[in-house]
Amino acid sequence: MSSPHALILPYPAQGHVIPLMELSYCLIERGFQITFINTEFNQERIFAGSILDEAKFSDGIHFVTIPDGLEPEEDRHNFGRLTTSFTTVMPSFLEELMRNNAMKFTCFIADFSMAWAITIAKNAGLRTAVVWPAAAGTLATLLSIPMLIQDGVIDENGTPMKKEVIQLNPGMTHTDTSNLPWYFLDDVYTQKIMFNYLIANNQASSNAEMIICNSFEMLEKPVFKEMPYILPVGPLHNSFESIRDPNLCYFWSEDKQCISWLNKHPANSVIYVAFGSITIFNNKQFQELALGLELIGRPFLWVVRPDMTNKSISCTYPSGFEERVADRGRIIGWSPQRKVLKHPAIACFISHCGWNSTIEGVRNGVPFLCWPYFVDQLFNQSYITKVWKVGLSLVPDENGLISKEEVRSKVEELLKDRDILARSQALKNFSDISVMEGGSSFKNLNKFADVMREI
Repeated sequence: MSSPHALILPYPAQGHVIPLMELSYCLIERGFQITFINTEFNQERIFAGSILDEAKFSDGIHFVTIPDGLEPEEDRHNFGRLTTSFTTVMPSFLEELMRNNAMKFTCFIADFSMAWAITIAKNAGLRTAVVWPAAAGTLATLLSIPMLIQDGVIDENGTPMKKEVIQLNPGMTHTDTSNLPWYFLDDVYTQKIMFNYLIANNQASSNAEMIICNSFEMLEKPVFKEMPYILPVGPLHNSFESIRDPNLCYFWSEDKQCISWLNKHPANSVIYVAFGSITIFNNKQFQELALGLELIGRPFLWVVRPDMTNKSISCTYPSGFEERVADRGRIIGWSPQRKVLKHPAIACFISHCGWNSTIEGVRNGVPFLCWPYFVDQLFNQSYITKVWKVGLSLVPDENGLISKEEVRSKVEELLKDRDILARSQALKNFSDISVMEGGSSFKNLNKFADVMREI
């Protein structure tokens, strides 16, 4: 009998590609063949300089590519433009791919943000599922959009009618309407595009046979109690991470030497600073953060992406900063983050609170200093600081600037708080139990695989 064959489609952004790649490895362990769809632009970035034969096959995963419809020089962080473009290009490609008798797919697994493609898969006779790669609590908010409109909390464009704190269901986290995950764009036109896209995907997701998410039962228990059809299978990881590393899908070349640098430092001594794949800083805030790291007086590992600062204004380090911190600071373009957070030298994580970073920090018992940028990151900050209580928030001043003194004082406060450290370790233990054989996520992942392999 041939192995089940899953076709997997992520939303074409770094924070979506990595968890779906991790899910792919988990399914390989359970006997699946995997075909993974990347945009041509992302595939070229991922495999830049790779020795793989045309980047078509790696470690049991077959890659296929599709154009996103944009020119190479266009900004992929313009989500309205990107989304409008790929939804025009992709459907015909998917139809052709699913009709390919040589591939013989068993099931189609789409990122929740690509749920519109479920109808195409069902018409091709495939089993279907969607993956929500972020917090289940954020998904609950998205799925509540019709109710929020009906109750007058937001208008038909997703704009809050007034600033207020809402609670979707008893026991679930309170949410400030100014922090709703779709309400983050200054461009009203783009916000309308993305809000309508969310609504369309919400509706399309109801056609999928299963919804899974990269969380675990103890992490968001009230959500799973209210929405038992969302199946937590996280933290997504595979049994052979040293061999099958989802870092394969990073869009930047990682600095592997930083692990050797960490090896030279004692336990719980290094401040890790990373803001994901999208966060942008202006020059003033960038310099203030640098001076804050200098003030801390501790070793730090700071990830500064090549595109982390505004394109119109090139950000620079404060005069003499690099020389002054050379003996204790390491600045890199991109890190092997899973390995970094697992390293015993890490004391805390200054983070943008993207869900991948959040779940990786939780999984390794690392306390957080929260510096959210947009979308679901504000919701995740509430989880970290108010619900799980494994971190603190960095608070901007009256001018919207997080000062160097704020960075220094919050790091000191965090590292002295033994209760936060204890809670961080307790969450790590819950995380470990969930993915062990017999754990809730382990059993849910097996259940998911069993449904997807059925003909």
